[in-house]
Amino acid sequence: MDGDGNFEGGLQSKALSIADACTRCGKCFEVCPMAAPAGLEGADPEHVLTGVVDILRMGDGNAEGRRWAEVCSHSGFCLDACDYGVDPRLMLLLARLSLKRDAGESAREQGRTNFQDMVRATKILPRLQLTAEDLARVSTQRWTEETPPDLIFYTGCNVLRTPHIALLCLDILDALELSYAVYGGPSNYCGILQLRPGDTANGGRQAYATIKRFAETGASEVVSWCPTCMVQMGETALPVYEEQEGAADFDMSMMAVILERHLDRLREMFVHPVKKRVALHEHPGSPGVTEAVRAILSAIPELEFVDLEQPRAGYMCNSLSALPEFRKDLHEKQLEAATEAGIDTLAGVYHACHRDICSHERDWPFEVVNFLELIGEAMGVERPDVFKRLKMLQNVDGIVDQTKQMIEHYDLDINEVRDVIAKNMVGEQSLPLKGRE
Repeated sequence: MDGDGNFEGGLQSKALSIADACTRCGKCFEVCPMAAPAGLEGADPEHVLTGVVDILRMGDGNAEGRRWAEVCSHSGFCLDACDYGVDPRLMLLLARLSLKRDAGESAREQGRTNFQDMVRATKILPRLQLTAEDLARVSTQRWTEETPPDLIFYTGCNVLRTPHIALLCLDILDALELSYAVYGGPSNYCGILQLRPGDTANGGRQAYATIKRFAETGASEVVSWCPTCMVQMGETALPVYEEQEGAADFDMSMMAVILERHLDRLREMFVHPVKKRVALHEHPGSPGVTEAVRAILSAIPELEFVDLEQPRAGYMCNSLSALPEFRKDLHEKQLEAATEAGIDTLAGVYHACHRDICSHERDWPFEVVNFLELIGEAMGVERPDVFKRLKMLQNVDGIVDQTKQMIEHYDLDINEVRDVIAKNMVGEQSLPLKGRE
C-alpha cells in the first residue's frame, strides 16, 4: 500500500506474535458463548487452540479451530480470560483472515460489491426519512477551525439507515455544549466490508485514510457510535497504523461510555418523567457500553429497569450471522421473556439491532426503541423513527407510496429505491413476525 504503510504485513506480524505468545491453555475458548451453538461443545480446548495457532502460522489448522474462528461474534468474554497478554478476539479475527489468504480477486470483487451495496443503502434510506436540513446535519461536517473540537462524532456508515439515532446523538451532544466534528458515511469508512472477505490491502487503505482525517482535526477523542467501527478501527487498524506511521494522538470511545461520563449533567436535563418498564436488548462485545446504558436509563425519573436475564453474545445482532438459527433463537426467547415480564419498552443499543428487531413492535405487546429515544423523551427531545414505521409495512409498494414525496424531492431513481427497500426493509426477518394471541 504505497503511502499507506503495509497494513497487511502489520496484521501478519501480529498473527505470528500471537501464535508465539499463545500457550493453548484454552481459557478463551471455555468462556466463548459461540462454542456450543457452533457444535463445539465438548471439544478439547487445547486441540482447538492448536488449530487456531497453526492457522495464524499460515497452516490449515484443524476442523475445530477453523470452525471456532469462523463463528466468532466478538462477544468479548475472552478479553479478560487470557493470562498471557494475548487478545483472543484479535487472534480469531486474524485466523479468519488467514483462512481467506488465497481468495484473491474473489475477495476484491466481494469487497467491491459489499461497499457498493452499503453506498446505495446509505444514500437512499436517509433520503426517504429526512429533510435536507437534517440530512446535512448527520452528514460529514469536517472540522476547519484552528481550535480542535472536543471530539469527533464518528457515525460510521450504517447508522445512517436509521438516522433518527444519529440525530439524537447530535441533539444530546449539543445539549451538553460539546464541540464536535461529524465524520462518517462512505467517504470516512472503516474498511470492514473489504476486510471481511479477505481483501486486507483495500480494507487497510480505507481505514488508514480515515485515521489520517481524524488526526488532522487535532481532536483528542473519537467517539464511535458503531461497534463494528470500534473493533475495526480502534482494535485492529489503529494499533497497526501507529506502529507504522506514528501516534495518531487520539483515543477512541463508544458513545454510551461518553454519555455516562457526563451523567451528572444529563441528570439535570432529565426533566420529564418516563413512566415505563424498560428492558434492554444488548450485546456484550463493546466493553463498558451495557453498563453505561443501564446507568443512564436508571437515572431517568420514574423509569423502571427490568433485567430479562437472557444469554448474551456478539457485539450486534449481525455479528451472529454465522449462526442464524442461534440468533433467531436468542431473539425469540428475549421477546417471550419481555412479554412475560410485562414490559412497556424493549430498548436496543445499536443501529443494526434496531433494524433487526424494530418491526416486531407490530406483533408484540411492547414498543421497540433505541435507548437514545428514552434519553430524548426525558429531555423533551423527539426524533420520529421513520425507519420503523416504514419497515412495519413489510411491503415494497406500501413503502414507496408513503415515501413518494421524498423520492420526488431528492430525484431518486425509483428502481434503485425499490431495490434498496427490498433488501433493507422487506428482506428476510431474523424472526418471523407473528400475530398477538
